[in-house]
Amino acid sequence: MVRALIGLLFAANVLLLLNIPAVPAQAPDGAVKITSRMVAPGIGLSWGDGVLTYKGRDYPFTFKATGLFRDVDPAIAAAELSGEVLNLKNPEDLSGTYHKVEPATPQSGSASRATIRNQKGVVLNLTSSIAGRKFDLAREGMEIELKR
Repeated sequence: MVRALIGLLFAANVLLLLNIPAVPAQAPDGAVKITSRMVAPGIGLSWGDGVLTYKGRDYPFTFKATGLFRDVDPAIAAAELSGEVLNLKNPEDLSGTYHKVEPATPQSGSASRATIRNQKGVVLNLTSSIAGRKFDLAREGMEIELKR
């Protein structure tokens, strides 16, 4: 019994040292892509359209955000923003107000990223596909509404 416990502790320590997750990453339930956007310069207001792809079907949506494209390269195109959708049980759950789960974490030489979640627990991992294109979500969040 003691040997089994020591073996288990050793294996757990090896996993921690190797930084290998013990639980596999969650597979995305769908994907989102921002297809058009308009920006009110100086105000930080952005709005536009996007598409949720869920179980092989496309569901159009609209969004409105304060500060989504704050301090962004003015040449950023709408199609440069996309992401994975997690915890989505049905398309209607995409609608809601999203707030940052973690700060945007631009990495040197890679795209800008942000993870946001709505009141229904739906998580969007947004990414700018072009290195150096920065975006950020303000405290007020982002409103998404599925088109009817």
